[in-house]
Amino acid sequence: MGGIVGKRLLKSAFGIVVALVVIVLGVLIYIDRSGIPHYPPGKVELTVDVTPERVERGGHTVQLLCAACHLDNATASLAGKPMLDVPAQFGSAHSANITRDPETGIGTWTDGELAYLLRTGVRRDGRYTPPWMVKLPNMADEDLKDVIAYLRSDDPLVRPIKAKRPLSKPSLLTKVLSHVAFKPLPYPTALIVAPDPSDKVAYGRYLVQGRAICFPCHSADFATVDELVPERSVGYLGGGNAMPDLNGRILKTANITPDPETGIGKWSEDEFVRLLRFGVRPDLSVIVYPMMPFPELTDDDARAIYAYLHTVPPIKNAVARTVATAPAGADAGRAAYYRYGCNGCHGDTGLGLFDLRKGAKDFPTDDELIAYIRHPEVKKPGVKMPTWDGVIAETDYAPLAAYARQLGAGHFP
Repeated sequence: MGGIVGKRLLKSAFGIVVALVVIVLGVLIYIDRSGIPHYPPGKVELTVDVTPERVERGGHTVQLLCAACHLDNATASLAGKPMLDVPAQFGSAHSANITRDPETGIGTWTDGELAYLLRTGVRRDGRYTPPWMVKLPNMADEDLKDVIAYLRSDDPLVRPIKAKRPLSKPSLLTKVLSHVAFKPLPYPTALIVAPDPSDKVAYGRYLVQGRAICFPCHSADFATVDELVPERSVGYLGGGNAMPDLNGRILKTANITPDPETGIGKWSEDEFVRLLRFGVRPDLSVIVYPMMPFPELTDDDARAIYAYLHTVPPIKNAVARTVATAPAGADAGRAAYYRYGCNGCHGDTGLGLFDLRKGAKDFPTDDELIAYIRHPEVKKPGVKMPTWDGVIAETDYAPLAAYARQLGAGHFP
């Protein structure tokens, strides 16, 4: 009798397991077919005055947060492009056209619709934007208005460009997470005011969490980032988040907590400012993409971030630094191009995140090109390119300039 009961129980348990598997598979099939969820679009009454002051401030913020993903080299505008550095587990992504074009861009969006999207992640058609689209729940209201004013402006980057971009193709993982974890953020019910810059720690915290937004990349994993309460993100600012560069290499973000051994605990304030604004580490090595210099930040901004970072709990997390290497058998110019990580931003052909093909026209002589490489910020204030003076060996400048011209002429190795 006991054996019969046991067999029945085993059969029942097996039936339950099979039923659960069928249910789970059914849910996954439904999620895969239905895609990213839609939500009722929000209604925000907002009118932003497009003043020169707002446009200038908003332009700095857009360069910080938006340009790297939306900059289309072919049109020199924020008309969108394939996002090659989205982690593979999230699928393939294509950034939207955010120029003022009324048909394919955001020319007919209201200020309220833009604000609702930027705050919550929900478009005016109700479609939720996946995790690769930055959300701004902690940005001060005035800074958000500056961003919207810039997007409304006559700046060349947002001039109307007719370019219909394909929709992104999120992975099943992204679809599942968008149903259970990545939800629309609540639209703020109270005014958000930026701290006074004279309070360096408070203002630095605001920059890290609300305007420059450093914490998602520099915490442990995008999947465990808490956008509403950043400090609750797993491994907050301790680095190690795996991110692909434009060439598919997987790099891990740096630990920027004040741990003296694995973080920035031993860095001086000036060393940190130089790294953040111009891309040069204390040992004179240069950061590589997906990390970039942020010349849009002022020295005071960078010093405030430094002050705040030294108040966060240190995390001991040794992240191996990626070392740029040249292909075997490369000549001197190509070897320098890869050794200094130029391919990280300019790609293997000179047309990556930033297009160097205009170098020959902008700098007709090698002396002019080399002078620009040394101090790009002098020729083009606010440029993302690091300051290379004192970093590149003197013997490397001439072959590097020659190789850059070779790429600019369309001659690829």
